[in-house]
Amino acid sequence: MENMDRVIEQKKGLRVAFTKKALPFWLGAFVLVFILWLIFRDNAKTLRVNADSISTGTVARGEFNDYIRISGQVAPITTIQISPLEGGVVQEIITEEGSRVKKDDVILILSNENLDLQILNAEADLAEKENILRNTMISMEQQKLNVEQEKLQLQVEVRRCKRAYEAQKSLYAEKLVAKEAWLKAEEDYMLATDRLKLVQHRAKQDSLYRGVEIEQMRESLGNMRLNMQMIRKRKDNLTIKAPIDGELGLLDVVLGQSVGSGARIGQINNLDSYKIEAQIDEHYIDRVNAGLAAVFERQNEKFHAVIRKVYPEVRDGKFKADFKFEGQQPENIRSGQTYYLNLQLGQPEDAVLLPRGSFYQKTGGKWIYVLSDNGDKAVKREIRIGRQNPQYYEVIEGLQPGEKVIISGYDNFGDNDVLILK
Repeated sequence: MENMDRVIEQKKGLRVAFTKKALPFWLGAFVLVFILWLIFRDNAKTLRVNADSISTGTVARGEFNDYIRISGQVAPITTIQISPLEGGVVQEIITEEGSRVKKDDVILILSNENLDLQILNAEADLAEKENILRNTMISMEQQKLNVEQEKLQLQVEVRRCKRAYEAQKSLYAEKLVAKEAWLKAEEDYMLATDRLKLVQHRAKQDSLYRGVEIEQMRESLGNMRLNMQMIRKRKDNLTIKAPIDGELGLLDVVLGQSVGSGARIGQINNLDSYKIEAQIDEHYIDRVNAGLAAVFERQNEKFHAVIRKVYPEVRDGKFKADFKFEGQQPENIRSGQTYYLNLQLGQPEDAVLLPRGSFYQKTGGKWIYVLSDNGDKAVKREIRIGRQNPQYYEVIEGLQPGEKVIISGYDNFGDNDVLILK
């Protein structure tokens, strides 16, 4: 019988790695490599970007000027409102809007039929009152004459009664007349004397009463004349005149328009001095106050201004501030002109500067793409930005001077962490 036992030849070298016994080792090595790949792989999302489509800027250290750029309109410091003291209908416009005027120049003329009627009625009342006063004075004078005549008659009667009384007294003393005749003469004399005193007292009282009444009527007549003057002065108020020298900046009326008393129909601008009215973002309301300086350019010249007043009210996210000129004013200055001012909010300081760009709209200054040294890619990096001006952002942390960053818009980059530039 043949020997069925076969001698199995053992594999040596590389052949051992491909035996069935080596499979568990291969599986373990594969798992180990996979785990290491999971641990050390790069999770960053990557996007390829055309390098010509982006704008870059270089971070640098320099002087940060803390200012903002604002726009403002020129306006006169003094503006006087034109409002008629008396209402009426616009009859004639003498001066056109935008014209230069002198004080008391006629601007427009109003008409008021009711006022004309009031003047006629006042004149009629005054004439009637004057007529009543004259008649009263004539009546009082006649009454005074009557009293004087009565007093004269009584004085004559007193003298007669006195003579009769003295005669009767003498006769009675000589026993030539009866006592009754003497007593009757005495009583007639006393009665005439009392009547004279009464008329004299009445004449005195009438004189006092007459003086008071005439004085009151004259005072009333004086008031009516004063009222008449005031009504005629109201008539003068229908002629609207310029209150000061200046420019008729606004005239909001047309012929035939009915204008009420006190209504604003125009304004006079004082051309001796101007201000600049600016609207500023409410973000700066806590940092803007009176006295801050601003600079602007006009016809290649620099001019200076300073805040004279800050208005506390905020409307549509902005608040108002008035600037006055410091030193020379621009030539040919006009109301309504727009100037662009650099308003200094603080003193210049040394800082890390990042050029302004539209990337800020996407990131809010919280992160930025930083270019590699060779410029073939850009990596997202968190940063912190402080103050800003029209040219630069102040970098608080996250960037170093000399680094290059992408400052153009990030709208097309999505949420990728790495940009491959080609």
